[in-house]
Amino acid sequence: MPRLTSPAATFMAMSLLALPAAAHEFWIDPLAYEVAPGNPVAADLRVGEDFDGPSYSYVPRNFTRFELVLDGVVTPVEGRLGDRPALSMDAPGEGLLVVVHQTAGQDLTYSGWDKFESFVTHKDFAWALDRHLERGFTKEKVREHYIRYGKSLIAVGDGAGQDARQGLETEIVALDNPYTDDVSAGMRVQVFYDGALRGDVQVELFDRAPSGEVTSGTYRTDPDGVALLPVAAGHEYLADSVVMREVDGPADGPAWESLWASLTFAVPAE
Repeated sequence: MPRLTSPAATFMAMSLLALPAAAHEFWIDPLAYEVAPGNPVAADLRVGEDFDGPSYSYVPRNFTRFELVLDGVVTPVEGRLGDRPALSMDAPGEGLLVVVHQTAGQDLTYSGWDKFESFVTHKDFAWALDRHLERGFTKEKVREHYIRYGKSLIAVGDGAGQDARQGLETEIVALDNPYTDDVSAGMRVQVFYDGALRGDVQVELFDRAPSGEVTSGTYRTDPDGVALLPVAAGHEYLADSVVMREVDGPADGPAWESLWASLTFAVPAE
């Protein structure tokens, strides 16, 4: 597999992950969502927009968790610095494999108020605009801290099993198994934050068709934190939900912290 092995290439990979990307999703991108027993599982880590973005290497300083979970058994993802794809390991068994990745925290400064306004409006946090000014911060040099929490569902063999909470601060849990359940009427996901259900919040869904065309839409959770997402056979999906919260600190520090939950999966072709 291709690798970044030089110090310069490794530094580039670490620097790219630290770039201000507040309006960009982070997701785990399996090379295959259905894997035969005994075969390796492989996945890229990506940051981008509209289900499109560059892949990043295995750089331990950039994450605090990187794991495979199968039937509740956790296996740390192991690799060498600079490995790409970032995940390439033998599957620990047969069933529904959940890949979990939590990035290290990063700070960013928005290039302008309009960028901050566009981000919070798109992610359903328009209230943050007035609140930012009420707290005494200016429109210049808006600063934010962010952490990404990614999950991905991969079917190994029959793909049987169920997603579950993995202890992430914010998390999207699949209530249906797209590889074994009938999801023709939609796939249910449940959103959590700090151990509690997130009712009446936005979930954005990116849909990649077999043709490669990507469409997106936004949905809302019910009081139990559940959103019903429309899915189709043969398509690949990225679900995303963001928490925005205030940060108390010095005036020249981050005013906000965003926590990004993502979940990728595919629906097998009929």
